[in-house]
Amino acid sequence: MTLRTISPGGRGFLYVNSHPEGCAAVVDDLWQHTGTAADSAGPGPVALIIGSSAGYGLAATVAALRSYRMRGLGIAFEAPETGRRTASAGWYRTARTAELAGADVGFAFLNADAFSAAAKEQALDHLAARYGKVDHLIYSVAAPRRTDPVTGEVHHSVIKPLGSAYRAKTLQFDGDTPLVGSLELEPAEDAERDATVQVMGGADWRLWAEALADRGLIQDGFHTVALSYVGSDLTAPIYRAGTIGAAKQHLEDTARGLQQELAPLGGQAHTVVAGAAVTQASTAIPSIALYTSLLHAVLGDSFQSTAQQATALWRQLTGEAPLQLDEQQRIRLDGWEFDDKVQAAVRERWTAATTDTLAELADTSWFRTQVGRLYGWDVPGIDYSAPSRTTVPWPSAI
Repeated sequence: MTLRTISPGGRGFLYVNSHPEGCAAVVDDLWQHTGTAADSAGPGPVALIIGSSAGYGLAATVAALRSYRMRGLGIAFEAPETGRRTASAGWYRTARTAELAGADVGFAFLNADAFSAAAKEQALDHLAARYGKVDHLIYSVAAPRRTDPVTGEVHHSVIKPLGSAYRAKTLQFDGDTPLVGSLELEPAEDAERDATVQVMGGADWRLWAEALADRGLIQDGFHTVALSYVGSDLTAPIYRAGTIGAAKQHLEDTARGLQQELAPLGGQAHTVVAGAAVTQASTAIPSIALYTSLLHAVLGDSFQSTAQQATALWRQLTGEAPLQLDEQQRIRLDGWEFDDKVQAAVRERWTAATTDTLAELADTSWFRTQVGRLYGWDVPGIDYSAPSRTTVPWPSAI
C-alpha cells in the first residue's frame, strides 16, 4: 500500500495530481443525490456507457447503478499512478463507483481507448458472453484527439471560431483572485474544423451502434443517446458557431441517421442537450467559465447538478417519464438554464462584468471549488494534510 502526502500542483484549471479520498467523496455525493427506483430488487436493464468516469457520463453511470441496478459495462480511458503523479481523477472515481455498486449488480469497467477497434471488440465480447443483448448505449466522450480505426490517421480537435476572429471576456485566476480577462482567437482553417468533427462528432458513436447491430446485441426497444450541450448565445461564437458547434451538428445529424437505421430493429437514437456543468472538458473552452459562474449566481440552488440531470434522463430512457423532445428531436434537460428570465439576467451581468464588479455579479468561488472537486480537491471533510493511499486497483478486468 502506497501512502503519500500529495498536493494539487498544476496551474489555472488544470491539476497535476488527483486526491483519492476526495474523488471518492465526490462519487459518494453523486450517489446520494440520485434517487432509488421504486422497484430495484431485481436485475436491471443492460447498458453500455462510453465515457463513464467523468462529467455527464459519470453522473449517468452512478444514476443507472443507484436507481436501476443497471448491469453492463462502463468504458473510460484513465491513467494509473506513476512514480511522480497520482492516478487520474477518473481512475479513482471509477474505483469508488464500483465499490458503491457492489459486485452483485453485474456492472464492469473497462479501461481502454473507446475510439479503438480493440476496445469495441473486447467490450462486445464481454457483453455478448454475459448478457446477450443491450438495452441502452450512452455515449459521453470528450477527448482532444482520435485515431481513426480504419485509416490510422490521428485527428486533433481545436477550440476556435469559424469565419472570423473571436474576442470575448474570460474568467481567469491570478492565484486565488478572480479576474475578467479577454481572449482573441483566430478562425479555424477548414482542416482544423474537419479534424474537430472527426474527434467530437458522431463518427465513433455510429461505429459503436453499428458494431452492436452487427453482433446482434441490440435488444428490442434499444435506445442510444449521445450527451451534448448547446450553449448560450453569449458563448455561441466559440461554441455553437465554432469548431465545437460543427462537431455538435455532426452529432445531431448522426442521431437522425441512426434513428432511421434503428427503427426497423425497434430502436431509437437521440442527442441529449444537457444543461451547463463544470467539467474537465468545459473548463478548456474560453468564456464558458465566466458564463457558468454568472449563471450559478443567477440561479443559486436552482442550478441543476449533473446528478439531477442524469436522473431526469434515465426516467425518460426507462419510460418512467415521456421523452422531452424539441423540434429537432433532441432530448432537452436544459430548460432550467434557458428560461428567458434566467438568460436575460445572465446577459445583463455578462455586459456589466469587469474585474471590479465580478464579486457581486458572478459566483467565482463556487466555480473554483467545482474545478477543484473535478480532481478530488476542495471537498469538505477531507484531511488533505494526511497521507493518502494513492495506489488503488482498477475495479474489474474483463
